[in-house]
Amino acid sequence: MASELFIGLHGSEDPTKATLPFLMAGAALDAGHKTAMILVGDAVVLMNSAVADNVHGVGFPPLKELMAKVIAAKVPINI
Repeated sequence: MASELFIGLHGSEDPTKATLPFLMAGAALDAGHKTAMILVGDAVVLMNSAVADNVHGVGFPPLKELMAKVIAAKVPINI
């Protein structure tokens, strides 16, 4: 089993880029990898549910769905 670390730098100002680390972490979980995340800079605001509930990147599921999967799997999210 590999370990994966995903770093988020973008917040609600760029919903598509903000969604990518959560999308990739979910895919890593599906592949059976141990996963962790770090959110820095503008990405920190995504931990506010009022913000995350309104982020929807182009071509991706809403961020709140992707976050729910990561949180349910107890992936460490460091800010």
